[in-house]
Amino acid sequence: MNNSDQRQLTVRSLVLGVIGSVIITMSSMYIALRLSSLPWPIIFVALASMFSLKLMGNTNLNEINVTHTAMSAGAMVSGGLAFTIPGIWIMMPEEKPSFPVILAISMGGTILGLIFTVFIRKYFVEEKKLEYPMGQAAADTLRAGDEGGQKAKTLFTALGITGAFTIFRDWLHKIPAAWMSKNAAAYGSSAGIWFSPMMIGVGFLLGPSLIFIWFLGAVLGDFGILFLGVKGGFLTTPEAVSLKASLGIGMMVGCGLGIIIKGILPKLKDIFTASFSAQGGNDIALRPSLTGVIVIAIAAIFATVCNMGIGASVITIVGAWLAVSMSSESVGTTGVNPMEIFGMLVMLCARAITSVGSVESFYIAAVVAVAAGLVGDVMNDFKVGYSFGTSPKDQWIAEAVGGMAGAVAAAAALMAVYTAYGPEAIGGPEFPAAQAAAVASMVSGISNLPAFIVGIVAATVLYCMGLPVMTLGLGVYLPAYLSLTASLGGLIRFFVDRRGKKVPESKAVEKGTLIASGCLGGEAVVGVVISIILAIQTIR
Repeated sequence: MNNSDQRQLTVRSLVLGVIGSVIITMSSMYIALRLSSLPWPIIFVALASMFSLKLMGNTNLNEINVTHTAMSAGAMVSGGLAFTIPGIWIMMPEEKPSFPVILAISMGGTILGLIFTVFIRKYFVEEKKLEYPMGQAAADTLRAGDEGGQKAKTLFTALGITGAFTIFRDWLHKIPAAWMSKNAAAYGSSAGIWFSPMMIGVGFLLGPSLIFIWFLGAVLGDFGILFLGVKGGFLTTPEAVSLKASLGIGMMVGCGLGIIIKGILPKLKDIFTASFSAQGGNDIALRPSLTGVIVIAIAAIFATVCNMGIGASVITIVGAWLAVSMSSESVGTTGVNPMEIFGMLVMLCARAITSVGSVESFYIAAVVAVAAGLVGDVMNDFKVGYSFGTSPKDQWIAEAVGGMAGAVAAAAALMAVYTAYGPEAIGGPEFPAAQAAAVASMVSGISNLPAFIVGIVAATVLYCMGLPVMTLGLGVYLPAYLSLTASLGGLIRFFVDRRGKKVPESKAVEKGTLIASGCLGGEAVVGVVISIILAIQTIR
């Protein structure tokens, strides 16, 4: 591979980027709704970009990086929508979705993310030099090359096998979706095993440490609160379920507050200074007048098309700027991007100041989550670019093209799932959408306010102490079958890591990562295709 070739932004990089963005974005929507989580697609996308361009020939690391920036741009846009909008149907199943409104939210949040990226990229990537662990991992992967195509063979074999498994499970119904414990259900628990290679892959990629924290949260929620609370006669089953959900939601919100207190407020002056400093040369530059017109137009669309009103629209845009800063800090230091938490915080602020309606409150959270999701993901890509010397301007153009394509694909994928499965599937075993349920709880009111407050305070303190409280909170809140299935992947990773200590430059971990990525891609891609087919059949 000739990296001395200075070609970076090319026609083929944009074409491949758009195609990849649409596929990855639609897959990510399915993953987010199914798993109530969305692992970073950056490694998978980096490898896909490298393999595709190497097959075409005459490429270099910078062109690959620009391509993969475009490809991954829409993934977290899907996450922003999936973690918020379905809460409308969980809370109000009779509410019919409007594709133009969802598209306006998706594209509006994406455009805001693109604009804010210009302001903060240099500060977080070049001046602060944050780690961005996923971006660094992608850079290391690309440098390693494909070693004669063996990586591609491993990745796409896993993808094909997992895709076939998903067809047998979800289309032909020859394989059950899950095994659920009837005894645990008596206490309000959803303990069981979900037959999902995708979820096992998530556990492998997260690794044993984070999975242990996740599992610990599940033990606290399902065993400590549900089982012991009901079995000991301290709580009725509905009371225990309410306590568990409120505590988990409070912990996730508290983590967001912890990020603000520990990561943002002490650095607010530096962030503001960097946001409005002059850009030039090979860097990204936007004309202030044009930027102002675009932002005003977005506010007008939010106020009218989305019926959010002027006040709530302004709060949403200002809150989105703060959220992308929080996202960049969080992703750069921990690799975690709690985009829906940032959306909740801005939504609560808007509801406290304005008289925005319930449905429109979800729109506020969605816009903020989309912007924070996009920026958090692409900052990893800029980290790769900084390592390779890729032009930030070329990367930003690729981000814009891929992001806008992803914004359309994300809205279409969400509508496809809704049309195919109906609102009753959202929030159920098929599509738990835990984050969206958390947003719905914030809109409709917290069922157990003391537990919610305890969760906020405890999580804020624990986060400021440097503990992975977001993962713990998700374990408390999410259905136990997700946690137990992910734990299988974490357990596999534990044994692979132990084997890796005995092998120089462990090939086992690398191969396992490729297989896990293939598991995610295969089940997600086939899942989206099935959703689209079912949606078309329903329309007919």
